[in-house]
Amino acid sequence: MLTLIPARMADPMRQLTDILMVHTYYQERGGEDLSFEAERRALEHAGVTVHTYVDTNYRVDTLGGLKAGIRCVWSGEAKSDIQRIIRETRPQLMHVQNSFPMMSPSIYYAARAEGVPVIQSIRNYRLLCPRAIFYRNNRVCEDCMGKKFAWPGVLHACYRGSRAGTAAIAAMQTIHNSLGSWSRKVDHFIALSAFGRQKLIEGGLPAEKISVAPNFVFPDPGVSEEDRKFILFVGRLSEEKGIATMLRAWEQVHQDIPLVIAGRGPSSDIVEEAAQRLEGVTWLGAQTIDNIYSLMGQAAAVLFPSEWYETFGRVAIEAYSRSTPVIASDLGAISELVEDGRTGLLFEPGNADSLANAARAIWNDLHSARQMGIRGRSLFDRHYTVSQHLETIDDIYSQVTGGLRIPRRETGMPT
Repeated sequence: MLTLIPARMADPMRQLTDILMVHTYYQERGGEDLSFEAERRALEHAGVTVHTYVDTNYRVDTLGGLKAGIRCVWSGEAKSDIQRIIRETRPQLMHVQNSFPMMSPSIYYAARAEGVPVIQSIRNYRLLCPRAIFYRNNRVCEDCMGKKFAWPGVLHACYRGSRAGTAAIAAMQTIHNSLGSWSRKVDHFIALSAFGRQKLIEGGLPAEKISVAPNFVFPDPGVSEEDRKFILFVGRLSEEKGIATMLRAWEQVHQDIPLVIAGRGPSSDIVEEAAQRLEGVTWLGAQTIDNIYSLMGQAAAVLFPSEWYETFGRVAIEAYSRSTPVIASDLGAISELVEDGRTGLLFEPGNADSLANAARAIWNDLHSARQMGIRGRSLFDRHYTVSQHLETIDDIYSQVTGGLRIPRRETGMPT
């Protein structure tokens, strides 16, 4: 199907033709990595040349604690690399996805020195919280919010269980807040949700420099007409994702409602044990994105039981793209994505009984669940397609580049 994106015609002399996109991959591939790749592909299909500068967090282990700590505060290597790439490719904009910890805010200074405007996407809360997720000891934690130095995070060794590592992050936050790196060297921030934007404002970032551009799914895997055979969890297996709550809920319903779990992480051991012990619970381990979309198309609902302030919730819109409803925690940005009773069901975060009741409501009325999935697909079509995203991002890019617009281009990519 041909799609015309974006909808406006730009002056050929005022087009945004070259972008430098920057990202550090995580050791465990996740939503931020997928979102970086999707955004790069979407812009390329829209006619933009996307130059990339990427690194990987695997290097943290090879550098050692002291060098990694210094690097997260200021990386001369990354600064030099960015200046070299800019001089070679002459991009009109630098869009940073995840720069932590290998690149540091030094890359903003490099771009500014070369006269290139900077946009930073905020896909976690690293600027405000050493652990980046506002979560500690099985609860939401904002103890470091608003403090000049994140002493509580250091005390509790929030980053990788290391006080030294956490202190390095706290130092990075304090130094660059003092230097104005966030307020003066970044032209604009992109939050993924209204909730995430508000948290950034509470943390001291200027409201007028923060726009909301939700995640999107590209390519669109399409509506599923398959029979629904189980309830599905997809994601990282870790405490903040609500894994323990999910398993406690299935202690109650496992004989009646099949649960399929796809993913790996620190909580893999308890998931494996539960799958061996509880009839009806299946753990598949990590899966390819194609397999995940196939599973979503067979699911009566996708679970999203997170207990931290998710900045968005990519899994939810992926489920909607397959016309599958979502059972989600009523917390933070997640509750922005799920219209309770219309595109899925919300339950009390951390409450296994509440989750079990929501699962029963879906499983015992698959016709209503199917209708929720159809409405979820409608919501996806209105807000979370690649065309919608490019319209939004085009306005943000134009704001910081003096009116440059993404080229209008006919392309065969799916809507």
